[in-house]
Amino acid sequence: MFDKSHCEECKTVACMMKCQWIKFENIDEAKKEVAKLINEDEDCRILKDCMVCFACDEYCPYNSHPFDIINELQERYNSQNVSPGIAQNAIETYKASGEFVPRPIDPEKPILHKCAFSKMNAKEMSGPMFDDLQSVAGRHYFCQLVYQHVAKPSIIKERIPVILDNFRKIGVNKDTEVICWHDECYGLYTSYCQRNNLEVPFKPVHIFEYVYNYLKDHESDIKKLNLKAAYQRNCSNRYVPETDKILDDICELIGVERVAREYDRENGICCAAAFGMRGHKGLVRETQNKNVKDMVDHDAEVCIFNCPMCKDTLERKATAKGIKSYFISDLARIALGESLESPKQ
Repeated sequence: MFDKSHCEECKTVACMMKCQWIKFENIDEAKKEVAKLINEDEDCRILKDCMVCFACDEYCPYNSHPFDIINELQERYNSQNVSPGIAQNAIETYKASGEFVPRPIDPEKPILHKCAFSKMNAKEMSGPMFDDLQSVAGRHYFCQLVYQHVAKPSIIKERIPVILDNFRKIGVNKDTEVICWHDECYGLYTSYCQRNNLEVPFKPVHIFEYVYNYLKDHESDIKKLNLKAAYQRNCSNRYVPETDKILDDICELIGVERVAREYDRENGICCAAAFGMRGHKGLVRETQNKNVKDMVDHDAEVCIFNCPMCKDTLERKATAKGIKSYFISDLARIALGESLESPKQ
């Protein structure tokens, strides 16, 4: 939930002045648009020009979550001009169907939350690192934050209480570790729910944290990969920037140099997958090409992903430039000696 209490005293207007997509002539112009935002004015150009990358939430020094009010007003005024057909298709695609049948779990053991990717990423969720984990998957557990990309936050608010109840029904408790495969899941349970006063009935664990701890437990088996890697930071990671340090720690353990490229860390750039359906088709290729060029210019041999959709969107372009694409868990598995395709092959 947006907290406007610090906006008047804010001297930097970092949420807008750091924005990669909306350009202001000066800070006074940015302040005027933020004032319109606070007043919920329909003619605030932020609502239309926003590319829905969530970055303003990270840029805000007061943790005020400006993207919450932006997205809410985008839906109210249809500022993003999302086609009703596209929006409705998205709403139906991830809607849970049929009766939810709880499959009891052992609350004392960790659970791998596969979200909607149990089939899409089945092989990436296999092997010794994951085989002993119990799991949940499917639309009855789907994290829903994707609807921010089509300016439909009301769908999230409607469905999340049901999903949290589904977890309660399978027997989790506050100490049950739920390992989130995707940043959207982790961001939902550790940021979105908190700022919307929704109680999460378990302990969310980021996939980076799980992979790092697994590597530490098997450190004697690690063979350094000696690779240079670009990291494609996804939109939802803006809600949980603290996880970035864990990725650095994993890279150090497995012998991967995270190249210091332009479009990384706070300056990470969106994969642009959702731009087209919001009427920005011209920006899709431009954004993706400069992103991959940045990887090439910094001699990256592989690209690390933590979002299945980012990987699906950019993998072909990266491969065409000789850059192989991996989830960080796959690179960790290779470093531990699993017989996956080696980045050096």
